[in-house]
Amino acid sequence: MSETETPDQGCRNLRWALALFDGLVRGGVRRVVLSPGSRSTPLILAAQRQLLVEITPILDERSAAFFALGLAQASARPVALVCTSGSALSHWFPAVIEASESGVPLILLSADRPPELRGWGANQTIDQTRLFGGFTREFHDPGPAEEGPAALKAIRALGLRAALVSRGPRPGPVHLNLPFREPVMPGPSCTAEPLGSFRAPATGPRDGPEAGSSAADQVRCFDTPQWPQELTTLLGGRGIICCGPMRHSDAAAEAIFACAERLDAPVLADPLCGLRFRPAPSARITRYDSLLRNTAAAATLRPDWVIRFGGTPVSKMLSGWLEGIPSILVDPGERWTDPTHDVIARISADPIAFHRLLKTRIERNAHGLWIRRWSAAEQTLERLARAFLEQSPWCEGHLIADLLEHLPAGDGLFCANSLPIRQLDTWSGQSGKPLRIFGHRGASGIDGQSSTLAGLNSGRVEPTRGVAGLLGDLSFIHDLSGLMLMEKLDRPCIVLNNGGGRIFDYLPQRGLAGFEALWRTPQRVQPDALARAFGLPYRSVEDASGFVQALAEAIDAGMRAEPAGLIEVRLDAELSLRTHRAFWNGVREQSIIESE
Repeated sequence: MSETETPDQGCRNLRWALALFDGLVRGGVRRVVLSPGSRSTPLILAAQRQLLVEITPILDERSAAFFALGLAQASARPVALVCTSGSALSHWFPAVIEASESGVPLILLSADRPPELRGWGANQTIDQTRLFGGFTREFHDPGPAEEGPAALKAIRALGLRAALVSRGPRPGPVHLNLPFREPVMPGPSCTAEPLGSFRAPATGPRDGPEAGSSAADQVRCFDTPQWPQELTTLLGGRGIICCGPMRHSDAAAEAIFACAERLDAPVLADPLCGLRFRPAPSARITRYDSLLRNTAAAATLRPDWVIRFGGTPVSKMLSGWLEGIPSILVDPGERWTDPTHDVIARISADPIAFHRLLKTRIERNAHGLWIRRWSAAEQTLERLARAFLEQSPWCEGHLIADLLEHLPAGDGLFCANSLPIRQLDTWSGQSGKPLRIFGHRGASGIDGQSSTLAGLNSGRVEPTRGVAGLLGDLSFIHDLSGLMLMEKLDRPCIVLNNGGGRIFDYLPQRGLAGFEALWRTPQRVQPDALARAFGLPYRSVEDASGFVQALAEAIDAGMRAEPAGLIEVRLDAELSLRTHRAFWNGVREQSIIESE
């Protein structure tokens, strides 16, 4: 040890961790979610000393990770996760997978034992290196804490790099594995403080909820050295623009619709693409999942090409219909959204840049006949859906229509996977009222839903206000730790209780031996009992009037800064199944498309 080094290992650890957080804060980190532990103490102490950082402690690492995921989705900023060594960080894995597949920026800060203890049977020591494999954008293990200007400069730069990479052209998790030697606590004479040489940048216009969707609105590169002439020829035919789950700015949304106008191409808007609930032209199409069940309509409207933005759409009906159609993939990062293997060109650009490029390559189609044809079909389906719901028994279609109508403008809705997101896709339609719809479609799991909902509410920034939840009974029960985080929700968590995994009622597994126990898996624990156990306000409904009243009461409570709690919606699953099938069968029998 040189004369300039401190004998206080704990102080050395803290100074090193402070330098790391200087870089993280410079890169945009404002929230830290931690689970308690001893080896991670230097990281916790460093986070405490950052004036711009808010800390949220959560006992369960899996719940903490999904809460952080919700924070990052709502705020469009990287969120740091902190845990101790051993098995703790393995509980992050489901959320890390979702963050990777959905492009959500997370900074994974795992404390670790120093190298001399690894592989020697030391307590609470496992191999943490590259634990998350290909689901992180980068992994770094910088070794134990060092001191001196060069070491502090290096770890501070690593913090900045991690934050910027996590929110870069290909957003996602970055893992820093940080070994600390004991003692982890600094001595009483330690005077370590943030270095302060990195001042936090001023909040800019891209720090709002739409930030980070494309790190900069510009063309980054092209996988083809120049615009191929065959693309110009192809785009002279009839096409569609398919928008899957994505995040974008208002300007990017306007650019997508401008592309639609230039190409006379309807925009098929997934519920998670951010285009269904906002002012938009007639090019927006949302009833395609039902429309394409009509064989004649599906054949008549089949396009010559498709331009794809965002991820894979929720609708399997749409994905199957798109198979075999030449596709142009437009994405500013490295994502390949091509499940049918039909991409013939990939353009690394965001919507704004792509529109600028399109204007230099394609003459504007002034007729708009193709959009009008799709729009007429959309209006027909809208009338059919409304007429059907008016005369059918109460089901999820009525609930979704009432929910979207009564949510205040600017609110958000987090929709669970499995059946709820598909029902939202089928029944939501479109509206000029601005709403933000969130979901876990990266890996489409049902885990962590309650924790994510809590994180979305805690991390939201204007113009998003409260975020309601629409969960199935299994996804609700799957994340019991998340219920500890729901006491501050100012919009309700709506639980659709239909007796288990009813998505399988719509799949070929229905009717197999052991179907009820092995696939549907109904649970004995009921939401009302869980609400009482966790001290959450609870309302139960079974019809339209009851739901509208309960929703109004819950929203009103949230407006008064009181917990909105749970709304359990008890549904007759068999009646719901028959109702949905009756609607789709009715659509199949209609004459929807007029002859040209």
